[in-house]
Amino acid sequence: MKAHCRGRLVTVQSDRLLIQRFVDALWVEEGLSDNTQKAYSSDLQHFLGWLLSYRDRGLLAVDSGDIEDYLAIKFRQEASSRSMARLVSSLRKFFRYLIREGRLVDDPTLRIEPPRIGRPLPATLTELEVEALLNAISVDDILGCRDRAMLEVLYATGLRVSELVGLKLTQVNLRQGVVRVVGKGSKDRLVPLGELAEEWIERYSRTSRVALLGTRQSDDLFVTSRGSAMTRQAFWCIIKRYAGLAGIHKPLSPHTLRHAFATHLLNHGADLRVVQLLLGHSDLSSTQIYTHVAQERLKDLHARCHPRG
Repeated sequence: MKAHCRGRLVTVQSDRLLIQRFVDALWVEEGLSDNTQKAYSSDLQHFLGWLLSYRDRGLLAVDSGDIEDYLAIKFRQEASSRSMARLVSSLRKFFRYLIREGRLVDDPTLRIEPPRIGRPLPATLTELEVEALLNAISVDDILGCRDRAMLEVLYATGLRVSELVGLKLTQVNLRQGVVRVVGKGSKDRLVPLGELAEEWIERYSRTSRVALLGTRQSDDLFVTSRGSAMTRQAFWCIIKRYAGLAGIHKPLSPHTLRHAFATHLLNHGADLRVVQLLLGHSDLSSTQIYTHVAQERLKDLHARCHPRG
């Protein structure tokens, strides 16, 4: 009995070490985010726990039947399609890693099919809602002027919130009317600002930014009352507050304005590939979701406005 327990402990420690090495290898090979690495590790740790409890075996002794049974259990527990797809991806990548490392010969996930995921349409705002959101800001005070400038830039450029709050003074060229953005994968792109966004940046830089910094120096474009760069979390709270003032009660985040930027461009006839470049999408399929948003809006307009809608 003691020998069995010692053997089980060794298996657990060995398998957990394998999972950690796999996650480390993923970070090196694919540059996955911390959250994705944690999700993969969690999936595998839970699978390992189930294996030990209900199959009394470790990861190197797994067969396809074990994986199918585990997925069936997760399905009965009503795991979402997205969670199931990630779980299958975690298992596939892990066992292929073990084969590459010479720890396994056969891949137990070879015949496992992930569930199909229906891609949800992104939440967005109408043009009237964007106007209401912008007009809800009192621009007569220091913070209001800064907030209006940030929202104008966000809606005019479709930047990711991390790109917006990370903007440096050197990235903005008001003479040419563009902002140079360092996006995912450290890829640069030039995005036009538009006249209104340029005017609000000028006004904010000339008044609010100077007052917020005082005698302090910063190369960040948008700063707080402490003179530090704006954070994503703080800006999210700012948008939520103005949404309440504007009477907008739908779920709202900085990313919603990025969606609105893309959707409104397409509604007004912009080319899909142009929108792809402006958003910084490496794959056109990531941008095509916005065509569905535009189509849904057209259907809604037809249903409400056409006498036979």
